[in-house]
Amino acid sequence: MTTPRVAGDEHTKGQDQRLRRRLGFWQLTAIAFGGVIGSGWLLSPMHAARIAGPAALLTWIVGGLALVLIALVMVELAASIPETGGLVRWPLYTSGRLVATLVGWGIWVSYATNPPSESAAVLQYASHYIPNLYRDGHLTPLGIVAGLALMAAFVAVNWFGVQLFAHVNLAVTVAKFAIPVLTVVALLASGFDGHNFTGHGGFAPYGYAAPLSAIATAGVIYAYTGFQGPIDLAGEARNPRRDIPRAVITALLLSMALYLVLQMVFIAAVPAGKLGDGWHGVNFNSPFAELATSLNLTWLTWVLYADAIASPVGSALVFTAETSREAYALGKNRLLPAAVARVHAGSGVPRRALLVNFAIGVAFLLPFGNWQSIVAATSVLGLFAYSISVVAEASVRRVDPGRMANWVRGTRWFAPAAFVIATLIFYWAGWHELRVALPVLFLSALLYAYQQIRRERDLADLTAGLWLVGYLVALLLFSCLGSFGGSRVISAPWDSVAVAAVGLAAYVRALHDSARHLAVHPLPHG
Repeated sequence: MTTPRVAGDEHTKGQDQRLRRRLGFWQLTAIAFGGVIGSGWLLSPMHAARIAGPAALLTWIVGGLALVLIALVMVELAASIPETGGLVRWPLYTSGRLVATLVGWGIWVSYATNPPSESAAVLQYASHYIPNLYRDGHLTPLGIVAGLALMAAFVAVNWFGVQLFAHVNLAVTVAKFAIPVLTVVALLASGFDGHNFTGHGGFAPYGYAAPLSAIATAGVIYAYTGFQGPIDLAGEARNPRRDIPRAVITALLLSMALYLVLQMVFIAAVPAGKLGDGWHGVNFNSPFAELATSLNLTWLTWVLYADAIASPVGSALVFTAETSREAYALGKNRLLPAAVARVHAGSGVPRRALLVNFAIGVAFLLPFGNWQSIVAATSVLGLFAYSISVVAEASVRRVDPGRMANWVRGTRWFAPAAFVIATLIFYWAGWHELRVALPVLFLSALLYAYQQIRRERDLADLTAGLWLVGYLVALLLFSCLGSFGGSRVISAPWDSVAVAAVGLAAYVRALHDSARHLAVHPLPHG
């Protein structure tokens, strides 16, 4: 067997050994749950209700089940090949540099926009007390300065080591679980109006395509994003094979239940007077806090405004840590300069990666300036990266079944379903979002072309990744012609049926091309 070629390792040799393996099960679970429960619970239920009405409940169910399937595959792969920045590294091993470049770019953009979006959420709620922070749906110049200061603080907490970050995050996560639960109990006891589920246009006032589109556009996928924190920090776990799967699944199931109940109480608590123009007319700067005020729950209002700082801050802390590890992995892949993949010897933290991601966050905070704009523009890219890890797991299982941890049984059967469902959610985001997200993704192809011209000139690698380019082009074409914001040349439900077929065909082709790639470039030992 030939020595595996792992691009970039010659430039970053020894850096992994500087990472500190100090994270146990409870810290990993807090990282996963803390990453999931951020600004999403404060804002996504309102945006989902505005788009889909009471049918937003279906949005959380479909989105959550899809993420559970993908997460099961991801944790099996993470337990089998634990590596910091695995979401970026696994596609490189199984499908080559072209696929890794597209995935790495997508996950990096998706992750790097979390701290600015969470900062925007904090300031949106804080504008109740400081009106000059947020006005007319956007951050003011003062709000942008405050957002940059928050982002700098997230970097500072992560700067001095994973242990400090883990301790701070564990304390914040306790509050992040308790306050949403308290909100549910208080609103159920004080403002439950069952008529809201059937009146004002019925359960699905805008049809059943609306709750599907809302999975991406209302920030639901964004809200679930964060469960992969233990996977990204696998190289810093004490016992990754045992603890990572349990931590991820525990956190994701808890968050699913919590989000579903929060959506239910939001729908039931909206005063009838706010629904004169239907669910599209519901608009709050601080949704749950303003509902509490309308129900004379002043004490809950104060608690919610306090948590509007704790929840987004906790999530942003997690993503600041995760994104630095992904940038570190991108440096190892040579998509970013190798200097980014340097781990500070004293702290065990890739500090240069933290600084690079801060700069990316600034680039998104300045032009977008509000939570939903940032979320809608990038959340589908995170889902795309997750779906490619499903292909990587299936590829590893086919060529080296003895390497698998086998913590999750049956991935051979439900991995294709997970990929197809992810493809559908990607498509359901709609033409308005995909016409922005996919060109952003295709920008990374220019980096790949530069690498090919400058260094690689590897025709076999290009061939191994063409399936992904064809898959993305087909999605963009169907989005343009389909019923989710497109020209409706292809009507529902046949557009979704065709897209599902595209997803299945892409999955089969990906495994075929991956097998050929791995025959030449075997998986690394370990």
